[in-house]
Order: sequence, then C-alpha cells, then structure tokens
Amino acid sequence: MPGAFIYDTVRTPFGKIGGALAAQRPDDLAAHVVRALVDRSPQLDVERVGEVVLGNANGAGEDNRNLARMASLLAGLPVSIPGTTVNRLCGSSLDAAIIASRQVELGEAELMLVGGAESMSRAPWVLPKPERAYPIGDAALASTTLGWRLVNPSMPAEWTVSLGEATEQLRERHGITREEQDAFAAGSQQRAAAAWAAGHYDDLVVGVPGVELARDETVRDGVSVETLGALRTVFRTPAAGGTVTAGNASPMSDGASAGFIGSEAAAALLGRDPLARIVGRGAAANEPQFFGHAPVAAANAAIERAGIGWDQVGAVELNEAFAAQALACVRDWPVDPEIVNAWGGAIAIGHPLGASGVRILGTLAARMRAERVRYGVAAICIGVGQGLAVCLENIEA
Repeated sequence: MPGAFIYDTVRTPFGKIGGALAAQRPDDLAAHVVRALVDRSPQLDVERVGEVVLGNANGAGEDNRNLARMASLLAGLPVSIPGTTVNRLCGSSLDAAIIASRQVELGEAELMLVGGAESMSRAPWVLPKPERAYPIGDAALASTTLGWRLVNPSMPAEWTVSLGEATEQLRERHGITREEQDAFAAGSQQRAAAAWAAGHYDDLVVGVPGVELARDETVRDGVSVETLGALRTVFRTPAAGGTVTAGNASPMSDGASAGFIGSEAAAALLGRDPLARIVGRGAAANEPQFFGHAPVAAANAAIERAGIGWDQVGAVELNEAFAAQALACVRDWPVDPEIVNAWGGAIAIGHPLGASGVRILGTLAARMRAERVRYGVAAICIGVGQGLAVCLENIEA
C-alpha cells in the first residue's frame, strides 16, 4: 500500500469573533487558502488534484452546505474536480486530512487538497419550522455559532451541558486548579508571540486581501498569570467552584486552512518534496460531557498504529479548546509538556472550528522539520465526546 504524505499547508491569520475577518464570508476564506495553496506550487497541473475535502462545523449559512465545492469553484479550480465537506465539529479538517490520506493509500488519488474554514462571526441564527400550521405564539431563533442548539429532549441532561460547564466537570475529575489553567494559558500566549516574532509562521500563513491582519488577532504580548488571574469566571461563579475564564479558553474565531496530501509520486506533480508521512491515525469517543479528554485515547491509538511508542514522539500539537482540557490530556500522556504546542496553541492563536485540524497538522509538520524530530502527534478534542489524532514521521530526520 502506498504511503500518504503532507506536502504543504497554508492558512489565514485567525481573526477574533467580530474582528478583522468578520466581513469575510466563510466560502471566500476557504477559496482564498485553496487558491493560495495551488499558487504556491506553480508547476502543478491543477487538473491532477483528485478531490477537494474541507472541514466545516456549521454549514448552516454562507458555508452553503458543501463548502468544499463552493470554495473550489470560487477559487477557479476546474469544475471537473469533485468536492466534499466533512463535519466532525472541531475535528472537521483533521478528519478531512485523514479521509484524504486513506484515498491516497488506497491508490484512488495521487493528490488531494484538504483543509477547512469557519466564520464564527457570521454563523447564522436558525428558526425551526413550527410543528403545526398557523402557530399563534412567539418563535425563538437559535444561534449556530457554538455548542448545542435545538437539543433533542431524549438526550440525557448531563450530556448537553455547555462546553464550559463540561470543562469545569473535567477539571474537577482531574484535580486541575484555576492557577494551573492560567499558567498554561499564559504560556500559550507567550509561546505564540515568540513564534510569530521568530518567523516560524511566516511560511504557514497568508494574509487575506483587503484585510489588515498580519498575525493571529488574539495573540497578546505581555500576558502573565497575574493578568489572567484578574479575569472573572464565565460558566460558574468562584463560590460554585468556577475556574474557566475567557483568558484560559480558546476564543471564538474566523479563519481557513488548506493543505496538499499525496502519494510519493505527487512530489513530481507539485515540484516539491514532502514534509512528513502520515503513519498513524486514531479516533476515540467517550461521554459527551468529557469530550476534552477524548484526544488521549485517539493519540494512543494513532501511535500504536504507527508502530512506535510515546518515548519516540518528539513534538505534539494539541488543540487547546480550554487550558483545563489540554492539561488533562497532557497529564495522561507519558510526554514532556515542553514538547506540546511549542509555538503556542489555540488559546492564543484562536479556534475557527472547521480550520483548526489542518492548522495543527501543518504546524506539527513544520515544527518537526525545524526541530529535527522524527515522530510527532497532532490531536484535537471534539464536542459531544470525540477525539481525533494523526501521527507523522519526518522522513528527513
């Protein structure tokens, strides 16, 4: 069976909700990174792209149900290239990369274009249709931005708590304090700011035309444990044991990401060498309210399928939905915390749901090259109790 390789990834800077990218439609953001990715390989005959697979968590509005098809058409790709959109919530674009890698390994395609996009600023409200004709009462709009909506009454109440309350329950289970969360979040901000200053993201990020946004909008210079400690809790009061704040959670964001995954032969099509080989994949699920811990089992599965052990892993990119969630995962992996998110994580960078999976995958591949690490893991938690992970091998290490 042929291998599947990551050849290139690119993303927009991530904007804060209501911020610099709020005027950009999600299909336009996706089209922009698709076009930018193709243009970075001028040798490519774009007709050789087998399929476009993009992730998108909402799809209820301007995403127009099949974001991949819309983005490829808007980007000017040939109409003959198929497109499909994946929705595994926060893990959508990582799932897109996994699906594409399987197609490559099966010999169904030499080259696949993957990625994802989300505009949490522009996520619409939805109005359910009435159960009977001519209702006389009021009707309520439901926001599609994040979390549960239009909940099925058959779902157990403990499953349908907010993501923040679920994180409070997870940190209680794992004994994680407010101070530990704030320290982790401050570290994420400091590492992201340092990585941007060092130029680590220069080749991974492409600006959006007409938008003055040079780096991720929620990266903050000078963040400290003391400044984060002054923020109020959001989901519970301190008296009720609340610890989760806006500062130790990922911000709602807008952005897009894209990448090429192909066979060994795709190097000749693109005129570039591969960055890394995909050697293991894992998916896991648990109780919906403990979604934040699901990456633990997913990453363990990916590593086992790669035929290696945690002692061989030199770099980890874990999407930081919440500091408490990330700490719970890192504590349950036999890994040095210093190799996790060395260039910052989603608490600083942002988390546009459909784009984050390929963001962490591309960052991981770049880190592994820069640090001369042979094996690395990208993992992400997913609302409603799921996790995904991919294990990469640096073929030059």
